[in-house]
Amino acid sequence: MSFFDKIFGGKEEAKEQKSFWKKIESEDDLRIVIENSYAYKVAIFKHSTSCFISKTVLKNFEREIENLENKEDIADLYFLDLLAFRPISNKIAADLDIRHESPQLLVIEDGKVINDASHQNISINQLS
Repeated sequence: MSFFDKIFGGKEEAKEQKSFWKKIESEDDLRIVIENSYAYKVAIFKHSTSCFISKTVLKNFEREIENLENKEDIADLYFLDLLAFRPISNKIAADLDIRHESPQLLVIEDGKVINDASHQNISINQLS
């Protein structure tokens, strides 16, 4: 790994995704997420893999989740790689009537965004 990859994150970082994330990689995945929101709270973390700020916010959020004593009490967590799946991010913005930001955390219940945050405002507090 190069010096810059150590500082800013490199290709190896994508392999380190935490086990609590469920990936959104298709419109069908997104449809299922929205359907699930009618049964229980869900959250989507929209992440730009090339942005240092987004990487930092993601790491901080993941650290908060890992430090929780009872992870079962939080929303189901979904992860969207914005660079690989930008059309899905656009669909989220249009379908849920929410402005696109990156990084962004959307908390959804009954098919509607009930809480959203971006950049340094993202924390587990949005999940409650």
